[in-house]
Amino acid sequence: MQTRGLTVMTDEAQLRWLALGDTTRRPAVVMLHGGPGLPDYLGDVAPMVADLAPVYRYDQRGTGRSVWRGHHSFARHVDDLVELLDTWDVPRAVLIGHSYGTDLASRFCLTHPDRVAAMLLMCGPFVGDWRTGYRAERGRRMSAAQLERLRALEELPHRTEEQEVELLTLAWFTDHADPELGWHWAAQGARRRRPVNWAMNSELGRAERADPLDEHLAELHACLPARTELLGGADDPRPMSALESFALRLDVPLTRVEGAGHEPWLEQPDTVRAHLRRFVQGTAAS
Repeated sequence: MQTRGLTVMTDEAQLRWLALGDTTRRPAVVMLHGGPGLPDYLGDVAPMVADLAPVYRYDQRGTGRSVWRGHHSFARHVDDLVELLDTWDVPRAVLIGHSYGTDLASRFCLTHPDRVAAMLLMCGPFVGDWRTGYRAERGRRMSAAQLERLRALEELPHRTEEQEVELLTLAWFTDHADPELGWHWAAQGARRRRPVNWAMNSELGRAERADPLDEHLAELHACLPARTELLGGADDPRPMSALESFALRLDVPLTRVEGAGHEPWLEQPDTVRAHLRRFVQGTAAS
């Protein structure tokens, strides 16, 4: 069963959401998509566990169907999730975040640990100077011509629709272990995950640099739910060592998905499905 809704926030922003499964069951799963600045793209992941627990997804403010303009902050995005949980009558949720969604999940846990039943973080968050290694590996996976074209597109003050699609395809295809399939998935995503809210991306990027999650790890460790795990693609261009560092500092298990990159459910769906199902079943049982 699928349910759609729109919730008006206290500042009058309207957030669109979707629930899959029996919404009377508890605990509920909330999936937090990445970006920042992209609409929700976890539609292929939610059905993997929707028969075990209701799965809620939403477009973060300023993305997808949650059309909104204004100032973005981590605090406001955390408040959005609180208000959505209240709307859904979910006192405690199983948070499953991907990429930037892992950062949002972690910051939510820091502020509202009593509302987090369990937390599964996929492909993030990364700590330390992970961006240097990421840029180097992304550059290694691209030809000189592709890298030059990407830089040229990034420098344009305005881009046409086709230029935007080309930029996103070039930026995303290296996220995958298989370069040919990676190009296909990136080109597909470049047309579907639109429009990108670049202002949101820039604003929250600055907020992260000003107040990095790295500086809150001791506090996060103290408030983590008992069931917290990390999952990462072994072939993600973002260095696995940065994810390992996060897992070590928080003393939580990390599972490497071999033959997969930044979106492991695309390249290893059976492995990811089995892991998510075990995690959600284990949480429900406890």
